[in-house]
Amino acid sequence: MQLKKLVAALGASAAIASGLMIGSGTAAADNCPSLYVVAIPGTWETGHDKKPQPGMLAGVTRGLPGSVDVDYVTYAATAFPWEGEVYGNSKKEAVSSARGLIGDMAQRCGGTQIALVGYSQGADAAGDLAAEIGTGLGVVAPDRVAGVGLISDPRRSPTDIQVGPVAHGAGAGGPRVGGFGWLSDRTRTICAVDDLYCATATDDFVTRFAGFLAQSSDANPANIWRYQLEAGAIINDLMAFGGVPILQSQLTDAANQQRAKDLERFYRSQAHTVYGNYSVGGGQTAVTWMHNWIAGMA
Repeated sequence: MQLKKLVAALGASAAIASGLMIGSGTAAADNCPSLYVVAIPGTWETGHDKKPQPGMLAGVTRGLPGSVDVDYVTYAATAFPWEGEVYGNSKKEAVSSARGLIGDMAQRCGGTQIALVGYSQGADAAGDLAAEIGTGLGVVAPDRVAGVGLISDPRRSPTDIQVGPVAHGAGAGGPRVGGFGWLSDRTRTICAVDDLYCATATDDFVTRFAGFLAQSSDANPANIWRYQLEAGAIINDLMAFGGVPILQSQLTDAANQQRAKDLERFYRSQAHTVYGNYSVGGGQTAVTWMHNWIAGMA
């Protein structure tokens, strides 16, 4: 009799424990969003001494469905050595932070889909992380990513899927080697046609070399192979356009004066910060289109 009671007690305990475990799992699933958006602001929109700032992406992430969670990445968001971090190190920090957020969510919520969105340097970082995931080297499998939205991506490729008017050339930092892999069909980029950060002319070799130097300023030995390929692509294009004499012609005093005027005109035009009003068709701006696209993933 005592043995029967003991067996019954153990069975009841096991049932209770099982119920608690099942209940805990259900509760955890109930707390998981259908979509997790990791947003990376642009240069100077955030920083180590600031709370996460939406910046340009505020209109993208504000008012998303209730089943969506959004986290903003805080990183140096600097561009010049005198600001504390060179561009390459700042971007690397953004990639690392975003990777950590995605990894934590993926581990906690197995059914949650991921979306990445970035603006300017944030788009540069988001695009690099997307390329990492899309080529099978990322913290999550590609099928966990519902979409990647890039606004003014300094590494835009002519083959990326553009929304709105088609911008010429490519990003000032040069296209990513290997592209987005399995995420190519789920990545959208928006580049204002006059935004030099994401629309650098193929034959503007001074800007392209400057962009390359900015990208390689993190001096990561693991990326030497990529730097070699990217430098080789610029040199191959230079040779195709006429070689060293073309580069020399872009470095004359007259050419430098004209470049200074062009840059001044570019900054005055605010083409890099116009995306809240930049029409991409259908009565939508770049920001509202990106918002609606991500909302549809939930």
